[in-house]
Amino acid sequence: MSADAPQAPQRSSAPTEGPLDPPTERVHPLPPAAGLTEVPDPAPAPAAAGVGGKVGRGLAWSMLNTVVLRLGIFLSGIIMARLLTTADYGVFALAVTALTVLQAFNELGVSLALVRWERDVREFAGTAMTIAIANSALLYAAVWALTPKYCELMGSPEAVTVVRVLCAAVLVDGIAVVPATILNREFLQRTRFFCDAASFVVVTGLTITLGASGAGAISFSVGQLSGSIVSMTCYLLLCPVRVRPGWDRATARELIRFGLPLAAASVLTLSVTQIDKIIVGGFTDAAALGLYLMVFNQSSLPLQIFSEAGRRVSLAGFARMADNKPQLELAVARGVGLMVAAALPVCALLACYSAPMLHAVYGDQWVPGAQALRFLAILGLARILLFIGYDLLVALDGNRVLIWLQGLWLVVTVGGLFAGVLLDGIRGAAIAQAAVTALIVLPVFGAVVVRRGIRLAPALRACGRPVLGGALVVASSFLVRAVFENSWLQLLVGGLVAVVVYLPVVYPMRSMLPGRSGAAA
Repeated sequence: MSADAPQAPQRSSAPTEGPLDPPTERVHPLPPAAGLTEVPDPAPAPAAAGVGGKVGRGLAWSMLNTVVLRLGIFLSGIIMARLLTTADYGVFALAVTALTVLQAFNELGVSLALVRWERDVREFAGTAMTIAIANSALLYAAVWALTPKYCELMGSPEAVTVVRVLCAAVLVDGIAVVPATILNREFLQRTRFFCDAASFVVVTGLTITLGASGAGAISFSVGQLSGSIVSMTCYLLLCPVRVRPGWDRATARELIRFGLPLAAASVLTLSVTQIDKIIVGGFTDAAALGLYLMVFNQSSLPLQIFSEAGRRVSLAGFARMADNKPQLELAVARGVGLMVAAALPVCALLACYSAPMLHAVYGDQWVPGAQALRFLAILGLARILLFIGYDLLVALDGNRVLIWLQGLWLVVTVGGLFAGVLLDGIRGAAIAQAAVTALIVLPVFGAVVVRRGIRLAPALRACGRPVLGGALVVASSFLVRAVFENSWLQLLVGGLVAVVVYLPVVYPMRSMLPGRSGAAA
């Protein structure tokens, strides 16, 4: 279910304007294009705000959406962790792995064209929806047929129904991806907020109800699929234009030509983030896989809260600044600095207080995962930086270079994972991923960005204060753990001390927030 329970990827879920208010950011009216009809506008749209203002407002609503919903998911995840076993989580991990890869490729990357292309979205949205729906149907048919063999190879033949039910969400995603992407393109994150809130209520209610009744791993699949249907419905109703399937052969060729390299890169990216579950599951059992999935999701908490919120507006923002390198460098430095300032203390706390956190919050059965969480917290921070680099390269038309970058990441990760799991189980898998990502992949990404003409020195300088503050948080944890033995006291005192030592260091960075001028000291 999230950072705490297994979570299916949700392209179809997040904030925007209130459902009773018409969106204030509208696509400019043009004659209807194939497959697209404009929603009647009851009042003239307000004058378009500057890109900076849209990005700032979109980021604020996106962050609010992510934080509020993640908090709810966090609390519901605690309930599920105490209701279900580690083996239940392992079974669901197999389904999440399959669905994640499917959703990376089901629309062939055409959603990124909706954000990146400067032309009016209604010229190609209908064709994009047709491509997404058709490809999603073909993929799900293949998954239905191959699921028994997949589960057998992973040593969990009982997971067939769980996988088939959850992966049906790829069909829903094929319908939802175009209206959801249009909301991102127009920075309508307030609307996405209400879409995601509705989905969250359904997912949480159904999952907890089924879990409490003894349904086991299938409770996750039913809850996630139902939530996807709700968010899809909201996107279709609240999108600033009505989208329906259409077809234009020339447009389809352009969309696929543009999106296919990005889709391939996305598959490689998600293969990197999912191959660990396959290797861990293949060499261990469902219980160990469930334990690993739990702590991996914990390490992804900063990514899910901060990076996902920022990415809803970062690609569109970077794309519109691509022709102005100085402005783009400033935007990258600000984005990296603020993202690291927000995420680094969370990663540090996860690494330093992993055992007491798992014991106090989730129960004794999850404590053995602390040995892996300490290192996966490092991976979580590195992934945030890599996703910023990914969006930046997309904005700079680095579509094809992303393929070999992701290929490099996958190859070195697979090699490291095999060695790590064989030598030290889930702890070895965590160490291998953290080392490969931080010491090999991240520097290579940085070098490619520099070769594209973007200086990274401003971004590195922007990270100075967060790094210093993070070092103080880590140092303080040794003292806290030496003085207090109780898990809850360690968490409470450690959190308070972290705020005291970290906040004064990064407080001057408030000038980098959207809507403020100046630079951080």
